[in-house]
Amino acid sequence: MTFRTAAVIGSTAWGTTLALLLARNGLEVTLFTRTPQEAAEIETTRQNTRRLPGIELPELLHATSDAAALEATGLVVIGTPAQTVAANLEPLVAHIASDATVLSASKGIEISTGRRMSEVIYDALPGRPVAALSGPNLSREVSAGLPGTTVIASADASLDDLSAAFHGPTFRVYTTEDIVGVELGGALKNIFAIVGGMVDAFGYGDNAKGAILTRGLAEMTRLGVAAGADPLTFQGLAGVGDLMASAYSKLSRNHRLGELLGRGTSLADAVAEIGEAVEGAATTTAALGLAARYGVEMPITQGLHAIMHEGQSPEDAVRALLQREPRPERLS
Repeated sequence: MTFRTAAVIGSTAWGTTLALLLARNGLEVTLFTRTPQEAAEIETTRQNTRRLPGIELPELLHATSDAAALEATGLVVIGTPAQTVAANLEPLVAHIASDATVLSASKGIEISTGRRMSEVIYDALPGRPVAALSGPNLSREVSAGLPGTTVIASADASLDDLSAAFHGPTFRVYTTEDIVGVELGGALKNIFAIVGGMVDAFGYGDNAKGAILTRGLAEMTRLGVAAGADPLTFQGLAGVGDLMASAYSKLSRNHRLGELLGRGTSLADAVAEIGEAVEGAATTTAALGLAARYGVEMPITQGLHAIMHEGQSPEDAVRALLQREPRPERLS
């Protein structure tokens, strides 16, 4: 099956960017918004002025809040924040075709259950093939047409069709069957992007940042392997690639959150200042839940959780990490 139509649920910056990519590749795309007013504004201005200002939308892209628009769509892309995916899908289930392919572009782990986003989708939409997209994909750069890459993973959807839908002159698509690794890589890197922002705020330098991101990658890989992922996936686009982009870029909301936390801003105030969902804040809690389930040690993640949710000072958390006993290096 070659996709001719697509719907993107979630008019976030990333959801809008994915809709933009699909429309640029010739698909008729519906961007599903929360309210009729938001849809009307996008239709009138031909921009998503709140989430992606300055980017003109192609003629093949239209916005609506009418769930009926999903019924004849062959490809449904989920672009909402991870913690709201289940709630957002619930009223739409009856409108999504039984043979539609569903692609998750939400990078997170459900706190209450520990489910990856593909698991949330499988539970809500049984019988549909499900895929996940992840990688170093900053929406502002991708929407502007700057060169970028991504990886799409699935065990039951047509990877060739999905690749063809998104692949373009400036956006290269790779594929894999390791959906566990791709999803966990995309979710867990947000934790260490926050840590990277904190290191920058502390002025600790590039040696410290390189070291803590490498150890963060080891934590990501340990948890991923315990959950059934291929360790090599974490050396690819959804692992180290996404980690580097998110931990260094000023466009990264997770990096920005880390900077604010490192300067003494509370989590609530920092998230309010950023003004959009910051996936890493929730993923830290969810990751520790999975780590406990699988018996995996994640000291950096625990330290960040203590700063954000337990009132520990950043200085004390760093001191505790530095005082850990030396040991042989293990990256998995």
